[in-house]
Amino acid sequence: MISLCNLTYAYRNRKDFYAITDMTADITPGIHLLLGENGAGKTTLLHLIAGLLIPADPEQCLVEGMAPGRRDPALMQRIFFVSDDMKFPFPTINEMVRLHAPFFPSFDHEMLRHNLETFGMNGDEPIDSFSLGNRKKAILAYALALRPDVLLLDEPANGLDITAKQLILSLMSECIDESQTVILSTHTVADFMQLFDSVILLSAGRLILNMPVWEIVERIDFVTETMPPADALYIEQFFGRFRAILPRRPGSPLTDIDYLLLYNGLQNVSSRHSIIKLLSETDS
Repeated sequence: MISLCNLTYAYRNRKDFYAITDMTADITPGIHLLLGENGAGKTTLLHLIAGLLIPADPEQCLVEGMAPGRRDPALMQRIFFVSDDMKFPFPTINEMVRLHAPFFPSFDHEMLRHNLETFGMNGDEPIDSFSLGNRKKAILAYALALRPDVLLLDEPANGLDITAKQLILSLMSECIDESQTVILSTHTVADFMQLFDSVILLSAGRLILNMPVWEIVERIDFVTETMPPADALYIEQFFGRFRAILPRRPGSPLTDIDYLLLYNGLQNVSSRHSIIKLLSETDS
């Protein structure tokens, strides 16, 4: 489990600006969607969990009770971070397997072979010759096969075509098991919307929401109507119809979560408070 306790972080060259402010949350195993506007602190948070940035108090960010900022090898072998612009340190994937994978005890060679074959690769291709899309496919194939306890993905769909995105979605559903904690930061939610177990939303360096999807849809409804609903917490017009977030209607079927609508509603200053208040209410 990832535990954040009053996590605060400021970059050295911007001591007057906090990229992360007083963030407290427990992030349990599952696949978590990390949302937020540009500059919200998403990448900073991923770097802190990966141990690539160190808060003033390392104990503010713990993974399985250990501070990743201390870079203990026993913890580092359980975490892997794929950045949006990750560079390959070796000329081929197979060379990466030979020199890097031994540091990850859970590495699954057969899974890597399957993942690479899915993309028409064998691991001996020179990485420098790859397009951006093929480079991204190769590193995702490798990252999934490492089978780390914590997998951090920053915009994994960037540079991928429609077919590749579908293949990545399929591989993630095959390769990730219920014991792993995966945090996926993306602005293109539709690419992976079938995978998410929970939503983590940041805004201006603060945690706005950290909640399982099942709990969200038990508290609010996402609807599309021809007329604006009178009791809408948030509403927007879309091609002549009205997409809205409503308080849960007792007795009606659960609606599918609309991640984009939820994001827009929570970014809207006038609707954020009412949505958060409803989501935070405890059952009587």
